[in-house]
Amino acid sequence: MARPIVLSNGELHVGINKYALVHDFYYPYVGLENHAAGRSLRHHVGVWADGTISWLDDDTWEFDYSYPHQALIGHIVARNHTLGIILEFDDTVDAEMSVFMRNVHIINMRETVRDLRLFFHQAFVIGDSRSNTDTAQYLPDADAILHYRGRRAFIVSAQDDNHAAFDQYSIGLFDIEGREGTFRDADDGELSMCPVEHGRVDSTIRFKLDLQPHSSLRVHYWIACGSSTREALYIHRQVAKQGINARLDRTNKWWHEWLKPAKATAEKIDAAHRDMFIKSVMLVKSHIDKRGAVIASTDTAMLNYWRDAYGYCWPRDGAYTLWPLIRMGYKDEAYRFFEFCRRGLSPGGYLMHKYRADGALGSSWHPYVHEHGVVAPPIQEDETALTLFVFSQYYHLHEDENLLKEFYEPMILPMANFLASYIDTRTGLPKPTYDLWEETFITSTYTTAVVYAALQAAADLAEKRDDADSVVAWRAAADDIRSASVKHLYNADVGVFRKGLVVNEADEVVYNETIDLSSFFGSFMFGLFAVDSDEVSQSAKTIQRVFGLDQAHPGVPRYQNDNYRRAHAETPGNLWFVTSLWMAQYYLETSLPNEAMNVLNWVRDSAWATGVMTEQLDPLTHKEVSIAPLTWSQAEYLSTLLDTIPEAAV
Repeated sequence: MARPIVLSNGELHVGINKYALVHDFYYPYVGLENHAAGRSLRHHVGVWADGTISWLDDDTWEFDYSYPHQALIGHIVARNHTLGIILEFDDTVDAEMSVFMRNVHIINMRETVRDLRLFFHQAFVIGDSRSNTDTAQYLPDADAILHYRGRRAFIVSAQDDNHAAFDQYSIGLFDIEGREGTFRDADDGELSMCPVEHGRVDSTIRFKLDLQPHSSLRVHYWIACGSSTREALYIHRQVAKQGINARLDRTNKWWHEWLKPAKATAEKIDAAHRDMFIKSVMLVKSHIDKRGAVIASTDTAMLNYWRDAYGYCWPRDGAYTLWPLIRMGYKDEAYRFFEFCRRGLSPGGYLMHKYRADGALGSSWHPYVHEHGVVAPPIQEDETALTLFVFSQYYHLHEDENLLKEFYEPMILPMANFLASYIDTRTGLPKPTYDLWEETFITSTYTTAVVYAALQAAADLAEKRDDADSVVAWRAAADDIRSASVKHLYNADVGVFRKGLVVNEADEVVYNETIDLSSFFGSFMFGLFAVDSDEVSQSAKTIQRVFGLDQAHPGVPRYQNDNYRRAHAETPGNLWFVTSLWMAQYYLETSLPNEAMNVLNWVRDSAWATGVMTEQLDPLTHKEVSIAPLTWSQAEYLSTLLDTIPEAAV
């Protein structure tokens, strides 16, 4: 299930699902400690009217989603024609304090006076521990409900337009001992007023509202977060004192200030993409933790079907995500990401598969022992190489010598030395590691291209540091890789770049001939082959022919017969925004702007109205597959639009 609205301040991150319900609640890291992951943890919102209760996820409501303010403030309109009720939500996470806020506008569409009860339900498994040791208590002095466990405390409260608090509450158990949850206590319009419970606990609060014909009222709801009850209560009192409207206004102004570079850039792109451009910038920012981690996706819907979700920082994804921000002049986010990578760098000079937002290693399915007993780090070498390469681009944009003082010895030097030394002497190419799709232990064309570019970039940095020995060593390693690539990585008979190769136990080179979009993209984008070379030009034609690309069908899969969440066996695989946008970038590099804009229009039109982009699309139905938003999809869209700007206008 996609998250059409995501909200964040770099510490508290909230995902709103298609029913306008809180379905992901991360604190104190973006992407880590999701206290509301799972179907039973939806924060229900219900309206009792005319003797019956309707919850927003009972399929009787219609929804519209938007970000109308050029700020990360979501607007949701929920209509129930049977009840004659409209709910309008203005939702945000405060830019300065860790508090989630909902300004709810209740509209009576009927010509009669209505006795309405509005219910807000909260369910947490604090710390994502799945244990049953949380506590919830009603706090009469604060007009609030406290949920806590250990060093995590959440204060739930709400007021109406007259600053009156909720009139009823209920605290109880859910998803245990046959209990569905306290929201069921609201079925008759009344709550039981239980003041405390421990275990697997949830809570519900109520507002009793008398609405005149065709009139409306507002209710202001919030959840304040802290590492202690004292901290959460302090934030709660600030919101209660200042009011949600004032906090919404401050958050709106914060986003307008932060978006200034993006807005200036948006004026240089096609007007039809400016709105989606700004939305994508905000969605990218929402997935960046204030301590540097760039989270691939905070949508936990995959947990319903798979062992894990995307709530990790892959260094590769992070580097690709930050590249368009760097190009627009943003500095702090990239700097903190490089600090994050420097802290996570292994003693061997390489970055690991993925990391949690707190810097700890993320889960992995990559072994240390590979086929035929080969022992090698469980890594994707391109992650180290791309991080190094993007750091070089970042440095050259800013020419800040302090960056080299901070990062050259502890990060650039060990990374580049690893890349230069991790070479298979039998082929002259990088030794096998896992490909960027995390599936195949291979010397891939894509990884080779990124390693080549990273070594060249590192040599440029070494010149700045007067490190002559490293300049010579790294340029020589890059030149050797380039020579070996010409020999091994292009299949002239088929007219396309190979996915890669391995050397078997008999020291024979075995080629993987799968047509992989990353091989094509990496070869021209990172300069391993010139974009106007015969190899690149012919590969583009082969890809267009094999995947049937034309004006009506501009999307491509990752590679031939990609089985990851494959929707239909008769197709080559699902369509990916990232790889499709890589084709658009090739079109722009070869002066084919109409073809590139066709891809960009297809991507834009396939996204949610809020700008949220998924990872994959079903090639036949064009429905979304997998999580949404995917940060990399949003970023690749931005990068492609930046490529449409003439150099003279940058």
